[in-house]
Amino acid sequence: MIGDPADDMHWLETASPDEIKRMVEALYRVHRLIAAITDLDELLECITEESRQVARAEASSIMLHDPKNDELYFHVALGSSGDQEALKKEVRLKRGQGVAGVTAERRTSIIVDDAQSDPRFFKHADKTSHFQTRNLLAVPMVDKENLIGVIEVLNKIGQPSFTDLDMRVLEMFANLAASAIVNAQLIKEQIRNVRLAAIGQAVTGLSHFTKNIITGLTSSVELIEMGLERNNIEVLQKTFPVFKRSTRRISNFVQDMLSFSKPREPVRRLCDIDSILRDAHESLNEFYKERGITFILNTEDVRGTVNVDQNALYRCFLNLYTNAADALIDTQDGLIQVTAAHESHTNLRITVCDNGSGIPESIRELVFDPFFSTKGSQGTGLGLAVTKKIILEHGGDIHIESNPTGGTCFVIRLPIGNLIQ
Repeated sequence: MIGDPADDMHWLETASPDEIKRMVEALYRVHRLIAAITDLDELLECITEESRQVARAEASSIMLHDPKNDELYFHVALGSSGDQEALKKEVRLKRGQGVAGVTAERRTSIIVDDAQSDPRFFKHADKTSHFQTRNLLAVPMVDKENLIGVIEVLNKIGQPSFTDLDMRVLEMFANLAASAIVNAQLIKEQIRNVRLAAIGQAVTGLSHFTKNIITGLTSSVELIEMGLERNNIEVLQKTFPVFKRSTRRISNFVQDMLSFSKPREPVRRLCDIDSILRDAHESLNEFYKERGITFILNTEDVRGTVNVDQNALYRCFLNLYTNAADALIDTQDGLIQVTAAHESHTNLRITVCDNGSGIPESIRELVFDPFFSTKGSQGTGLGLAVTKKIILEHGGDIHIESNPTGGTCFVIRLPIGNLIQ
């Protein structure tokens, strides 16, 4: 039996009030599912189950159309018996093959009263799934003349075959499912394009950054080799700091990549915040001297030890100090002030302030985004993203304020309810 969606609504005249109520309730549930469920696989599984329930069938499936190979494949298969996973892995139908293939080719619904004697029935599907099909209903899913797939329900429960009412309700389901699939595919493609663009931008930035470091390392190695060959200590003394700085930059870059790559629980132990802040400064002390930057650390109001991840916080402050120093490139008498104090008996407030040109209000929130950088090829855009990640992993927060004397302050709050006096 082949149904034509263009027919009039005479089929409603033969439906009982209970059947109409069941149909309306099912359509209402499917509309709610489409509005509430954003995951396509979950949505299609719910629609398949609703199709099975409303048609009172033993099994149901959604086959999607693969336009590249012009084939139908099982995306969802549900039922109380049979091997549905085998169907999804092994069975694909050409257009015109099997009842579903004929439905796809003609784009019309088909009711089969006796599947085993119908020449269109694809018996290999039953053999693969170890399921016996007695009767079935297949309905095409079409969106704007594009074939999306086919919905099938198998083995009518309590009646010899599926009815005209079953077919009409499933056609409504098929229209909703087709629209949901197309919308989900469009969203998926948009997300993919955005991700590819972001990956491309990140790779470009990281490539420029590492290229600059490698160039510095290569030049340093050549000068060191020349100094060694000529026994020229003066060349070695001038070149080694550049070499050392380049190795530190590549090391920091790798550490940032590792810190950012996956979530981690802080490895806490009792330590002194003052020591962490000073150790980060000592790592950059020579760098500050080269640039003529003054560094002031004030931790007089901090007493006792806290239970934190010392290595993670060291990396956090190293990134903040480096970022502050980079903001002072064009600033005479550059100054970095770091202050730690108890904001309350449960919180520690740490500020890292510079007297540079400041960060515009419009991009303050963006600076914590991964791969966002205002330094061009001189930055990776990972340092502040890693810093924020570390602070959040400790249950704290970080934000940006304007320095009253000019420049920028990064303000950190760390919970220290476990302060040990």
